[in-house]
Amino acid sequence: MVAAAHMPLPSSTAPAGEQRFVLHGVPWQTYVRLRDELDTPGLRMTFCEGTLELMSPSTEHEVAKTTIARLIELFALERDVPLYGYGSTTFRREAKSRGLEPDECYCVGSTLKEFPEFAIEVVLTSGGIDKLPVYSGLGVREVWFWERDAFHIHALRGEQYEPIAASELIPDLDLVALARFVRWPDQHEAVKAFRSWLRNGG
Repeated sequence: MVAAAHMPLPSSTAPAGEQRFVLHGVPWQTYVRLRDELDTPGLRMTFCEGTLELMSPSTEHEVAKTTIARLIELFALERDVPLYGYGSTTFRREAKSRGLEPDECYCVGSTLKEFPEFAIEVVLTSGGIDKLPVYSGLGVREVWFWERDAFHIHALRGEQYEPIAASELIPDLDLVALARFVRWPDQHEAVKAFRSWLRNGG
């Protein structure tokens, strides 16, 4: 049993950068209990077959994921794409021994049944659990990674993911163009510029 009191959790006095802690040999029941009881703001947990990662995202991480979400949701509104967002909801599947909170996640065309159709992950630091096997166990159709100022899309084929050039769920969304607006230093100006670009035929 892993004792919560002995775990190095993020605190308000911690450095501004991301913090990651990886624990091994964690039973499923312990993960579920920790996730349910440790309701610390900003604490993310990823669980995969006994390995548990605890992560406290940086301000830069949260700005990036929020900018991406605002732009995607604006695109959906402007193009009348029925998009349903579920933020960083915790998703778990005991049979696959998997669980996590995406940075952002969505369904397209209908509301959530069990798991989202696509998830967004902002990657600013290396290390930690590989998220793709976790998402595969949950049956998430696409995973969009924002890494090195670009989108990298993976589609689920059977039980494995393969890279794809464009989303199959939102095929009209130009991810190369979207990335340009994500990189803008001012979030408000980025959203306004993206709206203008869309309304001018982008």
